[in-house]
Amino acid sequence: MMEKKHQNILVAIDGSDEAERAFKEGVAIAKRNNSRLFVTHISDTRTLRSFPSFDGPISNNEFIDQAHKAAETTLNAYKKWAEDHDLADVETILKFGSPKIEITKTIPKEYNIDLILLGATGLNAVERILIGSVSEYVVRNAPCDVLIVRTYEEDSEDNERISDDL
Repeated sequence: MMEKKHQNILVAIDGSDEAERAFKEGVAIAKRNNSRLFVTHISDTRTLRSFPSFDGPISNNEFIDQAHKAAETTLNAYKKWAEDHDLADVETILKFGSPKIEITKTIPKEYNIDLILLGATGLNAVERILIGSVSEYVVRNAPCDVLIVRTYEEDSEDNERISDDL
């Protein structure tokens, strides 16, 4: 049986340890396959629009702008990490919308994605309990291969955290 070579790999990041582990696995796979790596963060517009401000008067638009800038900074840190680890073909994608729809339908179609990597769980435990995890939805509905990456205790030999640099 011939091993499939994935050419356009998508990794969705959300700030969780497992998403970071999925990203590092995506970098390794992209290097082995000489592939393009797409790193995405989807800002859930439902959450951003309803998020209250605790720092005093700040408009929703200002809050969304701040979230957008923070996400861009994070994506750029991941891109730099990949490039520093000898992966040259890295592209970042920042979108607003439903993570489930963007990761499963929109981005794979726009970028001809043939492999999606996700952490087993993200940060949003409440949503996972109420309506199901993004990972579960992607596994069931993606038009391509999906790899769910778990973080285990023995993974601790790679203590370099990308998000620590932010």
